[in-house]
Amino acid sequence: MKKVILFQGDSITDCSRNRDLDFNRGYGYATMVTGVLTAREPYTYTCYNRGISGERVVDVYARIRKDMINLKPDYISILVGVNGIWHECSEHNGVSNEKYETVYDLMLTEIKQELPNVKLMLLEPFVLHGTATEDVPECPNRWAYYQQEIVLRQQTVARLAKKHGAVFVPLQEMFTKLEAEAPAEGYWLRDGVHPTAAGHERIKQEWLKAFEKMK
Repeated sequence: MKKVILFQGDSITDCSRNRDLDFNRGYGYATMVTGVLTAREPYTYTCYNRGISGERVVDVYARIRKDMINLKPDYISILVGVNGIWHECSEHNGVSNEKYETVYDLMLTEIKQELPNVKLMLLEPFVLHGTATEDVPECPNRWAYYQQEIVLRQQTVARLAKKHGAVFVPLQEMFTKLEAEAPAEGYWLRDGVHPTAAGHERIKQEWLKAFEKMK
């Protein structure tokens, strides 16, 4: 029987996937990872992408049965967090880090209760300089706010990974070093949040390294 891998999260995972066709997993790292794994080990894995653009951790948790538990995955990869910051800046409808940790913790606890043998991979949220994170008149301290809040969420994900026996995938340091080599918007994150093709390729590489620890 094939092992089931589930990719879960927000737009960085979604990447314009087709909601009605599971084989269309979007243009991002989830598709890139699927390509490598299924080409390398045919008939070994079934991969699902259930990321939804714009979602915060509270939105992902609301879908826990339909889009996680009911799929009975062997592996779950989760990348969520930046929209809790983004939505606060744009709509004053964000998620504080305290609530982020509480809800994320509840979600992981419930997943482990329902799927005791599942293996978890938690990806670190990240940001760089870009049009979505730079200061603007309506939000003059936006970059400082993003920097402050993303660090809190990164620390939270690392703690939760340790607590729940998940593999933690650090991404911020990698992107920060890449930004020193080439401008973020031109090469890595097109607006400071959403990866370019090269950015997704780098996430894919780190994902596959982490996956080897889980097998």
